[in-house]
Order: sequence, then structure tokens, then C-alpha cells
Amino acid sequence: MSMLQFFIAVDVTVVNIALPSIGADFGVDGHALTWVVVGYTVTGGGLLLLGGRLGDLLGRRRMLLLGTGLFGAASLLAGLAPTFDLLVVARLLQGAGEAIALPAAMATIVLMFPEGPRRSRALSVWAAVASCGLVLGFVLSGIITAHLGWRWIFLVSVPFIAVVLLAAAVLIDGDRPPVAGDAPALDLPGALLLTACPLLFAFGVVEAGGSGTSAWVIAAALAGAVAAGAGFVRVEARSRHPLLPLRFFAHRTRVAANLTTMLLSGALSTSFLLFTFYLQDRLGIGPMGAGLTMLPLAVSLIAFSMLVPRLLARWGARACVLAGIGFTAAAIAAIALVSALDAGGAAMIPAMLLIAAGMGFGIVGLQYLAVSGVTEDDAGIASGIQRAADQLGGATGVAICVGIGFAPALHSHDPFLVATLLAAAGLVAGAVVAWRMPAPAPVLRERAV
Repeated sequence: MSMLQFFIAVDVTVVNIALPSIGADFGVDGHALTWVVVGYTVTGGGLLLLGGRLGDLLGRRRMLLLGTGLFGAASLLAGLAPTFDLLVVARLLQGAGEAIALPAAMATIVLMFPEGPRRSRALSVWAAVASCGLVLGFVLSGIITAHLGWRWIFLVSVPFIAVVLLAAAVLIDGDRPPVAGDAPALDLPGALLLTACPLLFAFGVVEAGGSGTSAWVIAAALAGAVAAGAGFVRVEARSRHPLLPLRFFAHRTRVAANLTTMLLSGALSTSFLLFTFYLQDRLGIGPMGAGLTMLPLAVSLIAFSMLVPRLLARWGARACVLAGIGFTAAAIAAIALVSALDAGGAAMIPAMLLIAAGMGFGIVGLQYLAVSGVTEDDAGIASGIQRAADQLGGATGVAICVGIGFAPALHSHDPFLVATLLAAAGLVAGAVVAWRMPAPAPVLRERAV
């Protein structure tokens, strides 16, 4: 499960440093390249709830194998894509494979470990692997792009995905047989609307900062995003088998945890791109140098993710979440200060350490809260909602903070200052939600038997 999580997380960030090489190879500009990143994260996040529902209805092992196979095939297609359009299609298929596989993988872990210290440790490993994958994606991208070419950032994961498929087929117990006469009830309109809403929103925000897109097109995209969001709520309220059951909102702790996840992930994802932009665009460091400069972030993520389970039992999940938000806010302030002073790349290391602390404390605590009280029947949908909140929050945060911050058509201020101020506003909102979150059941310590 962790190997799958690692390579899926790597694919979220591995393309960032390789984007200039991809654009040069296919002769496309920056606006087109945006969809290599956003298309993957938004499609994956938008379809995660459908993936969770498929796991609950058709079996987690079955969906894990299907989603992993699709992700591996799409990675192969992306590495061999002869045209830019086919590369974008492959990235969309990677997102779909992730959406099917990840909820099944997380639900498998949740149900294998009882609520308490064992589950908190398991989710900490899961979060640590994801966090390291996100950061090492930058490092691997720089090294692979410099020595092998950008196509290998996709091809390198294919043999490991094959190992995951084999191991899952051998090690994971078979699914329980479906009840005779029960046909899978899927909310496909809800899934399409949930995917269309952030895609249209991201398009409108990103294109608003450029100069080649008509204002009417931008307005239509933003209006379409609002309409898709309203349509999703309407469909879910009327559907007999909703993608997001209304009873989910009766569990206030889970709702607050997922909302906080979106706000925190938006700031964290923004910080990753700010690191990259500062190192490459402002300081002129090459792909390999930029990737290696972020190694302290990866190492510290591992350390914090090993520390958090002990503090989770001592402090409680909500306190860890608030600490994570605080560390991330401090990191955002440090990024703004370093950019204002035009300091060297080493000056970004304190911000990287704070981001690691923010991810280690915040994401682990929120994952624990988002799946509190789950059962065999709803573990898949709860896991899917948590992952969707993480990815959609990250994609939306990048679209708002980076899309507006680095848009000279919208303002004349320092882009790093604008982006960090927007990210900080999201963190303040996240802290308010987490502070008012209903107190969850305490994480009990294990006793010697």
C-alpha cells in the first residue's frame, strides 16, 4: 500500500521541474503546461468519491487492482506519448487510476488496524510515505530530467507498479461476494459535476492572469464552476444513491476535518511551487540543483512523521492539527521574508523545515479525524472524501494563490508576497474551523498485555 501511495504522490509533483523540458519538446507555452499538473490532481480528486463508492460496492481488493493497473498503464502511455495532447490524456487517466486505487488502499489499512495507537501509527506511515513522495518528486524530477530526459519521470514507476499489482493479488484477502440481486448503484452525474467544478474554476482563475483569453470565456468558466457546484449539491440531495451521502454531514468532526484538510493542503501545495519558482526562476538554479536543495524537506518529513504518533496519543488529534497549521503559517511567513530580501537558496531551509512540521502534524491528525468511527460499510467513502479534500484543496489553493499571485495582469505587487498572503488567509480560516471542531474520542495508549 505504501509503495503505491509513494509513486502516486510522486506523480503529483514530479512534473513541476520537468515542465520546461516538456514544453520545449512539444513546443507548447506555460498556459498549456498548466494542465499537465492541474489535470492530474483535479481529475484524481474529483473522482475519488466515486472510487471510494466503487470500493464499498464492488470490493476494495478488486478496485485496488483495477485502479493500480490503470495508473500503471497511464504512466507508460505518458512516458511514450508522441504528442502533447496524448500526454494530457495520459495524465487524466493517471488521475482516474489514482481515484480508484487510493480509497481502496486507505480503507484496507483503516480496517486492518483498530482505532487507537495502531491505526494512528499505520496512518502516520501512510502520511509519511505520501509526504516524502511529494517532496522527492521534485528531487527525482531534477535528477531524471537532467540525465535521462523527462519521459523517464513517468516510465520509472512502471516496474514498481507491477510489483504492487503482484503483491496486492497475493497478500490481500479476497472481497466478500456481493449479495445476490444487488446491482452497483453509482452516482455518475455527481462524480462528473464534482470533477467539472474545480476544473472550470482552475481554468477561469489561471487564464484570468494571462492576456490571450477573452474575458467572456473566463467569466463563462467561473460561472460554469458555480453551476456545477450547485448542480452537485442538488443531485446529491435528490439521488437515491448519492456519491456524498447527506448523513456524512451529521458527523461534525469528519466534516470539519475534511474542510480543514482542504485549507491546509492549499497552503502546503502553494509552498511547494513557491520553493520551485524561487529556486529556479529568481535564483536561476538548474533542475538538479533545485531538486537537491529540497532534500532537507524530505528528510525532516520522515522525522516528523515518526514523532507525530507519540504526540497524537499525548496531545490529541485536534492539538496536533492546530500545531500543524501554526507551523505552516510560520513557513509561509518565512517564504515571504526570504523573497523580500532576495536571499540565497539556503535561506529557504528554515521554511522547508517548518513545512515538514506542518505536514507531519497537520495531515496525520486530520487523516485520523477524517476516518474516526468508520465501519466496514463506509470506510471506502470516508477514505475517498479525505483524499478528495486533500487533492482538491491543493489544486484549488494553487489555482488561487499562485494563479493570482503570479498574474501581472491582475496586480503589480511582488508575486511571492501576494501568494503568501492568500495562503495565510486560508490557514487562518483552517485554524478557526479546527479550533471549533467537536472534540473527537481520545487516542488511547497501548497497554502491555
